Amino acid sequence: MAEVDPRTWAAPPPTGVRRFVPILTWLPSYDRSSIRFDAIAGATIWGLLVPEMIAYAGLAGVPPQAGLYTLLVAPAAYAIFGTSRHVVAAGTSAAAVMLASTVIALHPAGSSAYLTDAAALIVISGLVFIAAGFCRLGFVVQFLSRPVIEGFVFGLAIFVTVKQLPKLFGIEGGEGDTLRQLGHVIGHLSDTHGITLAVGVASLVILFGGERWFPRIPGGLLVLVLGIIVSGVFDLSSHGVDVVGKVPGGLPSVSLPRPPRDDIVPLIAGALGMVLVIFSESLGAAQNFATKYGYTIDPNQELIALGVANTASGLVAGLPGGGSLSQSAVNEGAGARSQVSPLVATVLAIFTVLFLTPVFKDLPEAVLAALIIHAVSHLWKIDEFRQYRRERTLEFWVGIATGVGVVTLDVLPGLILGVLSMLLLVVYHASKPHVSVLGSVPGVPDAYGDVGRHPNFEAVPGLLVLRLEAPLFYANATPVCETIKRLAGAADPIPRAVVLDVGPNGDLDITSSKTLGDLVSALRTGGIDFALTEIRQPVVESARRTGLLAKVGEDHVFFTIDEAVKGMS
Repeated sequence: MAEVDPRTWAAPPPTGVRRFVPILTWLPSYDRSSIRFDAIAGATIWGLLVPEMIAYAGLAGVPPQAGLYTLLVAPAAYAIFGTSRHVVAAGTSAAAVMLASTVIALHPAGSSAYLTDAAALIVISGLVFIAAGFCRLGFVVQFLSRPVIEGFVFGLAIFVTVKQLPKLFGIEGGEGDTLRQLGHVIGHLSDTHGITLAVGVASLVILFGGERWFPRIPGGLLVLVLGIIVSGVFDLSSHGVDVVGKVPGGLPSVSLPRPPRDDIVPLIAGALGMVLVIFSESLGAAQNFATKYGYTIDPNQELIALGVANTASGLVAGLPGGGSLSQSAVNEGAGARSQVSPLVATVLAIFTVLFLTPVFKDLPEAVLAALIIHAVSHLWKIDEFRQYRRERTLEFWVGIATGVGVVTLDVLPGLILGVLSMLLLVVYHASKPHVSVLGSVPGVPDAYGDVGRHPNFEAVPGLLVLRLEAPLFYANATPVCETIKRLAGAADPIPRAVVLDVGPNGDLDITSSKTLGDLVSALRTGGIDFALTEIRQPVVESARRTGLLAKVGEDHVFFTIDEAVKGMS
């Protein structure tokens, strides 16, 4: 854990133009002694990103140069507009797959209409990001729980891996969902191209072995270089090994894609799902490093930064971009001190598209498949799911359902399934809040605690003191009031009065007020008085407007439990 100066937490947020262009805040005070570290980190992530972006371009169904074009704009755009010092914005496997799954439903992969829609989808995503940032919707990502995201990513990793198997075995790919594609691969194993499989397996051995025994060596770059050299020397393409072929060089042209009008609605739907996934992953990475190094992240500015990055990438026919935790971790591990490191990587990317693209023509497709499989292998977080199962069984199953949805339905339907399942789970939990029976704490004056957890706590004679462990609202008002009546009826002897602690409530809606009023009437009909305690002023005002206060009685409203116990005794 890095040392943190707490005084930085009190620094006022930037205002004016600097609020929306954070580089204007940190660059003038940049410590020049850090340039060496940032330059090394920039070169390191360039070596990582070049092979990954070429691979992700294939995953997205667009030409290899699209991945390189992404590196010309996305990292620099985030460096200028982002609020994290360590996040690197570039293409991600999740975004690439979501792009492909959206556009393939509209046009055949590789067609001009497909490429137009792909670029349009990225631009639309960028505009959604920017609009959300200016509308301060950074909180929306909170609706994607950790199990849903991990389940989605796990399913995505399976989806991606299965999709790359045909390239690894040198066979034709299948159609349909992930299970059908896997069945197709198994059914055509006899068609395996031996040399292609050897190239792919050797690449995987180098990638996984190097990661374990030589973690400082950029395995992706090593495999890329070796694959090109071996393919060129032995002319693997003439032996039936599929290669990338000619990659156009030079800087890309900037143009606004114009998709067919009928494609706009499905592209917007795909963009919304892609924005949720990209932002969740990016913000998680940014918050991880911000906590470690003691600086602050602005979620709304992060939306704007990702919006600029994606809009720029779409205009140059690149890939959808986001902040990947793995790519950003490499940046940090290489010694990055600031966002100067991705700016260095951008300069190297410009050099790459101007002078180095001819070397990629002999790159075997099996090497790209191995690079993708290795990249998504880090998304198979089995240990985290074991932890979820131990801690929260229902949330574990929601995560599993999301992953299964991605594998059996499709990427976006799987995500929607996970979000809806989590929202239903939230409603389920909110509708069944725990109601604690309170007793006085022995030896501690005026203190009360849960009798169920501490049997030695003493019940208040003649009173049933209860506490809501969650806010009362329209969805849980009826079951809570039924629970209160059940507890009152089961008490021996029957209490003289029920005292309800409504401390968790900051307000009271109409349904809750009406239901509480009915409870008061029912209890008093049974000879049991009723009082409210730990009540906040906004709740008092709401109760007064709805008539609940008149029904309970202002002399039956108390601000502390001890005051209520004494007043009702």
